[in-house]
Amino acid sequence: MPRTRISTTVSDELLTQARAALPGLNDATLLDRALASLCAEHRAAEIDRSYEAYDALPLDTEDEWGNLADLLDAAATT
Repeated sequence: MPRTRISTTVSDELLTQARAALPGLNDATLLDRALASLCAEHRAAEIDRSYEAYDALPLDTEDEWGNLADLLDAAATT
């Protein structure tokens, strides 16, 4: 993967905590992990938001397949 050089200032306290939490890793690896974590958190939030539409419908709402409440009841009895 191509690498990009960055130069920035960060919180001394956060950097110290990160270095202590993961000793032996260089700052570039710490930053890579932090960015990957941020992207994963953002993606998880996007996925959670996509399911909010389902929360608006009651489980017993009928459609061409029946309703989810009956399916869940049937699954619980098997």
